[in-house]
Amino acid sequence: MSETDNIVEFDGITSLDIPPPRILAKAAGAKLESVVVIGFREDGNFYFASSGADGGDVLWLLELAKKQLLETSP
Repeated sequence: MSETDNIVEFDGITSLDIPPPRILAKAAGAKLESVVVIGFREDGNFYFASSGADGGDVLWLLELAKKQLLETSP
């Protein structure tokens, strides 16, 4: 048994930043049907990628995420 065997991943809302690899690993195991990845590279350049080819569908997904973010209590 290692020291990390007792670590429980927090699955709630936090005001702390979470490292991108942790977020991406969780998403990889979530059996997602479609995905949009948005962020900044280490050099500060914008990054965007989507599994969907239809821009309207991607925009709809972004708007749903925006709605959920705005409805989340601070």
